[in-house]
Amino acid sequence: MKAQRIWFGEGRIHLTTNDGRTASLPLKAFPRLYNATDEQRQDYTFSPFGIHWETLDEDLSFEGFFAEASKPQNEIAQIFDSLPEINVNQLARVMGINQSLMAKYICGVATPSESRRKQIEEALHRLGSELQHISL
Repeated sequence: MKAQRIWFGEGRIHLTTNDGRTASLPLKAFPRLYNATDEQRQDYTFSPFGIHWETLDEDLSFEGFFAEASKPQNEIAQIFDSLPEINVNQLARVMGINQSLMAKYICGVATPSESRRKQIEEALHRLGSELQHISL
């Protein structure tokens, strides 16, 4: 598989291959790309396996674009979609989880293991408990 074109729009990175297939991934799943300038995003090279951004130290595989489209949204992604007021980066920091990995869980690009899912659930329960103890 070879990439013919990539572009950014609507909060996503889009890819068209030389065989005419098109897919996209959410930029939020890739914090380095999400926070990059347009100029940094356009500074990429293709490799036989994917796209590389030297200045951002980011790589995306071509296959990852098409694997994403076939996956149903995981329960972690569903929870955070319904609770956009939670600061996910801060929650990841408190839990000791890499923020980029947490973003991939939330965007559905990666699926957490059972133990990781439990860790996220426990952190959300602690947050809820702390909020319940607030009195004004």
